[in-house]
Amino acid sequence: MDPVDREPRPAYGEAWVYESIVGALPGASLSRPAAIGLQIVVFEVGVLLFAWLYDLWAAVPAGTAAVGVAAVGSYFMLKLGGENRRLDVAETYYRLLFGSSIEVVLAVLAFIALVTHLFVTDPATVGEPSPAAALLPFQVATAETPLVDDLFGAEPPTPVVFLALLVLWDLCYRIGTSWWTAVVSLYREIRLSPGPGTRLRFRRLDALNVGFALAQLALVPFIADRPVLLLAMCGHVVAVTAVSATAIALSLAAE
Repeated sequence: MDPVDREPRPAYGEAWVYESIVGALPGASLSRPAAIGLQIVVFEVGVLLFAWLYDLWAAVPAGTAAVGVAAVGSYFMLKLGGENRRLDVAETYYRLLFGSSIEVVLAVLAFIALVTHLFVTDPATVGEPSPAAALLPFQVATAETPLVDDLFGAEPPTPVVFLALLVLWDLCYRIGTSWWTAVVSLYREIRLSPGPGTRLRFRRLDALNVGFALAQLALVPFIADRPVLLLAMCGHVVAVTAVSATAIALSLAAE
């Protein structure tokens, strides 16, 4: 059995990289709920264990929120992947969505940008007015200490940083997948012609993508005084929502 609720195992090139990795693991036969539950347990146990070992309980709410959003992203990927493979549409759509692995490229770029900001830009500019704050439609407080110091102290323990970066990569990968899914959905409605029986189901999947984007707003309270991160997060959510909503509108207009 796969993580995709006992579906037939997808051929490689017809699945997310995440699905392919899980499916390639020796002895992996987890249902979707079991795979997501295992992910939550492993990450959350790590968060709580390190909070206890290093007295970093103040970081637990942010860590738990990140683990929760990553788990929602795993559900989104498995659900979207499984449902997409059941729908009748041109092969070009599946090559773009699954075979191109563009979501990995987007995730790598997002992760590198995030790490650079956390460990270089944020410490160098903390306490100073941020140009990003002027682009937000609301007032943002200015943090006085770097985010990493706020969460983990001035000398973060190495295991804690390792786990934090692992969870952040998990988030970046799922966020990259969400953005690429929105772009491919819009391409599908502009250039391809899904059958009438599949349009409603595609619209539901586009709405699911919007739901995952909105779920990421659970992280906003922890970056509310970080204008650059807040702008990036809100901009991503708005972009995914706008592109997916446009795809839904075009689908409705085509009926």
